[in-house]
Amino acid sequence: MARLTAGIGSSHIPALGAAIDNGRTAEDYWTRCFAGYDWTRTWESDQKPDVIVLVYNDHASAFDMNIIPTFAIGCADRYTSADEGWGPRPVPDVMGDADLAWHIAQSCILDEFDLTMISKMDVDHGLTVPLSMMFGQPDAWPVKVVPIAVNVVTYPPPTGNRCYALGEAIGRAIASYPEDINVQIWGTGGMSHQLQGPRAGLINKAWDTRFLDDLTADPDRLRTIPHIEYLRETGSEGIEMVMWLIMRGALGANVRELHRHYHVPASNTAVGHIVLEPVR
Repeated sequence: MARLTAGIGSSHIPALGAAIDNGRTAEDYWTRCFAGYDWTRTWESDQKPDVIVLVYNDHASAFDMNIIPTFAIGCADRYTSADEGWGPRPVPDVMGDADLAWHIAQSCILDEFDLTMISKMDVDHGLTVPLSMMFGQPDAWPVKVVPIAVNVVTYPPPTGNRCYALGEAIGRAIASYPEDINVQIWGTGGMSHQLQGPRAGLINKAWDTRFLDDLTADPDRLRTIPHIEYLRETGSEGIEMVMWLIMRGALGANVRELHRHYHVPASNTAVGHIVLEPVR
């Protein structure tokens, strides 16, 4: 059977991708930010996951106001990098695992979670930047990816509790997949940040730190955080952190924290990163 061996949370700030693509990671501004991922890059080279279930949000690349699924799963064999206005990122195509994706879709829908199945879509920085942070600049990504796109752009986004419960359903789906593969689940986005208006540049380190703490210590608290608290305490884009709860829900009741990184600033946001291991 498939094995869910780890969960990773990470910001997916587009400026991180731009720094990588333009050879700027060694600049003083960026060195400490990227150094926090060194441990994970080494660890991933040892772990050798076969597939990443990667939870992210689309930024009007695959979806727009005509179609906004709350939860969508990519069921294709290949995904190309989206043109977000400056041309596609110079990264390899993302190779999917359609068999696993369709299995997760079937399992979750029979578990009463309504996923939108997508057979063709481009993927933007929300998905490709985390891959770059963990795997650098390879000629081909060393893993297959099952994308899970979540609406955290247009109100109403899903609740943290619903995201956590979906993660639990994804965990059950992976556990029932008959292939012997090593699977990880990543939750991306966040942490506290606001990109516009009078509060542009808002960062709440204390709130972010408690969120990271409670991924291990008190995930039930995180399930009940209301939308208005994310907005008030973490800015208009901080709601992206509900996607980390899909990752956390998939891992089961108990986890062990293996690595953490938190850095300010990166562009006008906070970078958050954590690696968790399920304890069976």
